[in-house]
Amino acid sequence: MDVPPFKTSLVKAVFRDVTPMHVSRSAAWAAASVARTVLREIIDAAKSAAAEEARKKLVPEDFVAAISRNVELEVGGIWYDHSPTFRGLNGVVYDSEGVIVPSPKRSRSRKPSAVVGAHRFEAGVKKLLRSRDATAVPAMVRELDGMASVFLTDLARAAAMVVREGGVKRFGTVTLGAPGKPAAPPFPKDFALAYSVRSGDGRTIGRDDILAATTIQLFGDVRQRALTEAHEATQHTLADFRSTA
Repeated sequence: MDVPPFKTSLVKAVFRDVTPMHVSRSAAWAAASVARTVLREIIDAAKSAAAEEARKKLVPEDFVAAISRNVELEVGGIWYDHSPTFRGLNGVVYDSEGVIVPSPKRSRSRKPSAVVGAHRFEAGVKKLLRSRDATAVPAMVRELDGMASVFLTDLARAAAMVVREGGVKRFGTVTLGAPGKPAAPPFPKDFALAYSVRSGDGRTIGRDDILAATTIQLFGDVRQRALTEAHEATQHTLADFRSTA
């Protein structure tokens, strides 16, 4: 696995805004990896939407199309209230078919910096766009900035809750299906059991706490990919760290 686009120092800064708990090195790497997976999935889906319109640069409407086509990507809900691309119920506008559409009006009072610290993710977002062979207009970069900020903040809150409660105590599953297609398999019970009880002290957020928080924040295929990639990323990181110690 390559290095996640978001620096661990930035990830820890987000966690400090949420909790006074210490964040381990491996936890920061895991959180950066999970954020990378989510943003990558959104970018790839947005690229597909842009390609259908014969466009190379991603625009905010492609962001809307990405999450409207895959409910697994609708994360960081607070961002929709701050984004000038969305408005209405829960920050989202739906058309007569129930599909999310871009807002025809933009509030001048809402600025890109409405989510504190969102601008900190610009460099990482641009790096991730390059890695996916994608380019985006500044407004789209802003959307991805905000989503990264809010998602990592939500992940930090969930990880802190896991530490406080001694494991995942509010676990649930969501199964999606489509007419004529078999339902997706449920989330493995062994994963739920693995994160139901945690070990370690109550003052430090560790890697497994991030993985447990991921099971809370995500679902479906995106959750599985995020867990797998975060585990692999931290395994490689720990191995490299030990080899240079």
